[in-house]
Amino acid sequence: MTNIVNHWIGGKTAEGASGTYGPVTNPATGGVTTKVAFASVDEVDTAVAVAKEAYLTWGQSSLAQRTTVLFKFRALLDAHRDEIAALITAEHGKVHSDALGEVARGLEIVDLACGINVQLKGELSTEVATRVDVSSIRQPLGVVAGITPFNFPAMVPMWMFPLAIACGNTFVLKPSEKDPSAAVRIAELLTEAGLPDGVFNVVHGDKVAVDRLLEHPDVKAVSFVGSTPIARYIHTTASANGKRVQALGGAKNHMLVLPDADLDAAADAAVSAAYGSAGERCMAISAVVAVGAVGDELVEKIRERAEKIKIGPGDDPASEMGPLITKAHRDKVASYVEGAAAEGCEVVLDGTGHTVDGHEDGHWIGISLLDRVPTTAKAYQDEIFGPVLCVLRADTYEEGVALINASPFGNGTAIFTRDGGAARRFQLEIEAGMVGVNVPIPVPVGYHSFGGWKDSLFGDHHIYGNDGTHFYTRGKVVTTRWPDPADAPAGVDLGFPRNH
Repeated sequence: MTNIVNHWIGGKTAEGASGTYGPVTNPATGGVTTKVAFASVDEVDTAVAVAKEAYLTWGQSSLAQRTTVLFKFRALLDAHRDEIAALITAEHGKVHSDALGEVARGLEIVDLACGINVQLKGELSTEVATRVDVSSIRQPLGVVAGITPFNFPAMVPMWMFPLAIACGNTFVLKPSEKDPSAAVRIAELLTEAGLPDGVFNVVHGDKVAVDRLLEHPDVKAVSFVGSTPIARYIHTTASANGKRVQALGGAKNHMLVLPDADLDAAADAAVSAAYGSAGERCMAISAVVAVGAVGDELVEKIRERAEKIKIGPGDDPASEMGPLITKAHRDKVASYVEGAAAEGCEVVLDGTGHTVDGHEDGHWIGISLLDRVPTTAKAYQDEIFGPVLCVLRADTYEEGVALINASPFGNGTAIFTRDGGAARRFQLEIEAGMVGVNVPIPVPVGYHSFGGWKDSLFGDHHIYGNDGTHFYTRGKVVTTRWPDPADAPAGVDLGFPRNH
C-alpha cells in the first residue's frame, strides 16, 4: 500500500478529503515512493479558520511563552537534524551532507527567533511636549502564509515561520508537493515543543491551494520563494487582495573574475557554487564572467575540477552530487546543453548522457560547462536550475559590470580579485541584492536579511533578519498625555491640538 503524506491542521494529521493526490518520487531511482494529498478550497479554508482561532490566544501570548516554545523546538530540531536530512535526500535527491547543511542554515533563523525579544523592542520619547510621551510598538498581523519551493524543503520554510510565530502570528505553510515530508516532520516537532494547536499548519497541494491562500480574506500576508514568473503572479494576486507580500523570484547569479584573482581559488569556488546541490539553488553561480586574458586558463581549471565530481545517490556517502528532482526537470535542463552549440556556445563538458549504474531510471544528469557563451543564448538568459555553468568573456572590468547589470535578475553576485579598490567599486556599482567578495555564494547569516533586486524580488521586504521581523509585524504609534493632578481642566479648544 502506498504511503500518503497528509495535511497537518490544528496540531494533528488531517487526512486529505479532496480525493486528489500527487506522486512523490525518489529522484535517485525514479520510483514513486509515496503520494501527497492535495487540498481543496474547503480544506485550505479549514486550516485558515483554525489558524485564525489560534491567533486569538497566541497573538496575546507573552514573549516569554513564545520563546520558550522556540527554544524547545530548536533543541528538538537539532536532535532530529539527521532524520530530517534523510527525508530531504529521499524526496529531493541532494546528498546527505548538503541536506544537513540546509537544516543548519534553517536553525540560524530559529536562533534569531529565540531572541525576538530584542527585535520587538519598541521606542519611547518622553516629554515631547509638557507631559506628552510618544511610543512606537510593533504588533502581529494575524494569519500569515508561506509558499515554499522544492529545492530547500526545510530551510526555506524556516526562513519564514520561526519569525512569524515568534512575532505572535499564526502560520499556514504550503510546501512543495514534490518533497513534502520534511514540512510535516517539522510540524510534529513544533507540537512536541509545546506550540499550541493551530499556530502552525501545513496544507499540501497545487494551484488550487495556492490561489485560495492568495485570495482568502483572513490571510494577512504571504511569503513566497520560487521562480520569477510565479513570484510575479503571487505578488500581483496577493497584493490585489490587500495582502502584504514578499515574493522572492529566480536568479542568474554572475561571478566576475578579474585578471589578478587567485585562479585556483576562483575555479574551486565556481565549481562548488555552480554544481553544488546539482545547481538547484537560487544562489548558485550559473555565469562566470572572465575578464581579460584569464579566460582560457580559468575554464581549463574549472573543467579539471568538474570532471572529478562523483555523481550518485544522495544516501551514498561517496556521492558529491545527486540527481535532479524530476525527470521533466532533468529533460528541461538537458535541452539547454543540447541546443547550446547551435546558439554559439563552445561546449566544454556535456553531461546530458550521464547515468549511474544500478540506478538507470534515476533523474541523472552530469556536469555541463559552456564557454564563450553569447548573451543571446537561452542557456544564458534563462534560469536553468541545474548543473550547467556558462562562461562569458569581457575585456575590461567596466564591460563585465555592464554585462552583469544588464541582466533582468539581481539576486546575488560575486567578484574574485586581490584588489581592494576594485572590490569596493564592485560592491557599490553592481545591481544585485547580495554581493560576495571572494565569496561565491553570499547568502547572509540569519541576522542579516536575504533578498535580491529587479526580477529577483517582488515586494518591499527581504526575508528573515530585520526585514523579516518588520514584515510579520505592523507599527503603531501611541501619543499619551497624563494630566498632573494639580492641573485645572483645560477647557474646550477647537484649534489644532497643541504639543507645547
